[in-house]
Amino acid sequence: MNRRKNKLISLLMVGCIFTSILTGCGSSTEKDASDKVEGNNTITSSNEKVFTYGTTAYGPEMGNAGLNPHDNYSGWSAVRYGVGETLFKFNENMELEPWLATGYEQIDDNTMKISLRDDVYFSSGRKMDGEAVKECLEDLINVHDRAPGDLDINKIEADGQSITITCNKKVVDLLNYLSDPYGAIIDMEYGVTEDRNVAGTGPFIAEKISDSEIELVKNDNYWNGEVKTDRVIVKRITDGDTLTMALQSGEIDATQGLPYASLQLFENNDDFKISSTDTSRTFFAAMNYDNENLQDINVRKAIASAIDKEGFTSVLLNGNGTPAVGPFPENFAFGDKTVTASEYNLDTAKELLKKSGWEDTNGDGYVDKNGENLTIRWLTYPGRQELPLLAESVQSTLKEIGIDVKVNSTANHSDVLKSGDWDIYASAFVTAPTGDPAYFFTTHALKDSTKNRGKYYNEELENLYAEMSNTFDIEERGKLATRMQQIILDDASFIFASHLKMSFVMKSNISGFEAHPSDYYEITAELSVE
Repeated sequence: MNRRKNKLISLLMVGCIFTSILTGCGSSTEKDASDKVEGNNTITSSNEKVFTYGTTAYGPEMGNAGLNPHDNYSGWSAVRYGVGETLFKFNENMELEPWLATGYEQIDDNTMKISLRDDVYFSSGRKMDGEAVKECLEDLINVHDRAPGDLDINKIEADGQSITITCNKKVVDLLNYLSDPYGAIIDMEYGVTEDRNVAGTGPFIAEKISDSEIELVKNDNYWNGEVKTDRVIVKRITDGDTLTMALQSGEIDATQGLPYASLQLFENNDDFKISSTDTSRTFFAAMNYDNENLQDINVRKAIASAIDKEGFTSVLLNGNGTPAVGPFPENFAFGDKTVTASEYNLDTAKELLKKSGWEDTNGDGYVDKNGENLTIRWLTYPGRQELPLLAESVQSTLKEIGIDVKVNSTANHSDVLKSGDWDIYASAFVTAPTGDPAYFFTTHALKDSTKNRGKYYNEELENLYAEMSNTFDIEERGKLATRMQQIILDDASFIFASHLKMSFVMKSNISGFEAHPSDYYEITAELSVE
């Protein structure tokens, strides 16, 4: 397998796209007849089917560069691009179904036995059995940041084509968390290469990996049927205009992450088609409790009351989103319809600030107290096109209530978070990727959550989560989730702006490429270039 690093950077990629526009690009059919270069040899394939995919959702900025599922969010890349698969997966209704597993048996409150398929091989050639799965999961909980707390595994035992997992807590959501992309099963004997490649069980095998591009070839020994496309090239393209032109010119065959203003260029166009679905990806902001001003609930609620969610989704997102109340969409059983949050009202926001002593005493248009203006450092990143737009909207509406918002939209946001030089951090996050309400709280809102960047703490919330951890009944878990949402909304510790409607835009000759509500499954064996 060719594991050479691809040294292309975004500037070169953009250059190539514009060169293609000037010189003309071949269609997918023409790419079938293109030459491929391996080392110093050129190998011609007259009927190779190649799919080139441009996306905003890959790279270091997103925390998912490379294909190692045990590193940050790179499991998303492994599963999205057809390299890795989990023991269970979600269907269109976000219900669990077996994938690499065939079923499970709950032995007791803390123990579960999972049966494995007997016909699965890693791309390394090793058979997937209980021992291989045990090795993978043990490495996951040894090195990953979120998995140890999510899974809380005490021990794993392997026996032929099965594993038995004993947890320190009740296994109420074990299968859900094992279906997170970090649970993709890889061959630990093969390990992780220098360029972050792994041996998975999926329909594709990566040949080249860089921070900006992945080249994959089909897995001829894939366990789950014929792989219909020979080669896939995933390109990271974060500039919306460049992405749009790349699809128009034929440089890429499909894309995720087009600017919303560009979608209309491809609607009602016979040369293209669009697959869309509602997801639980939510654009939201977290308060930094290290900021003394944000420790004041009146200030937090004033900010929440001054964010125009309706305007953000209807105008800036062109309707490709739904205004959010809490972390979950309304179509979820534990979604927005069951909770309430601060409504957009600038007069209310001004009154809340005044109540805490913030008034414009010098006529400069900004409220002040003790001689200092109320200034908020709003941190976000450009990799999700919606986030700079949200920052633009917030900066405008908060100025109307006298708050000066300094926006820092940077790909280097992780370092800024670590430095503490921020007051409000806005990001995009799939709040219920495991089909269970616990996920958002365990990652962001609890005292020991790995993504609790603002150091939020609420004792009642902690106690309700402890109760949820011992509750198997789905309906009861939903009721607990409703109460937990209301707590964080009443505290104004998080502000939820919009839920995303995700769209894949592709050439009309592409099939088997469908948007999924989990935001996981993209490149599959069914992908075909006609």
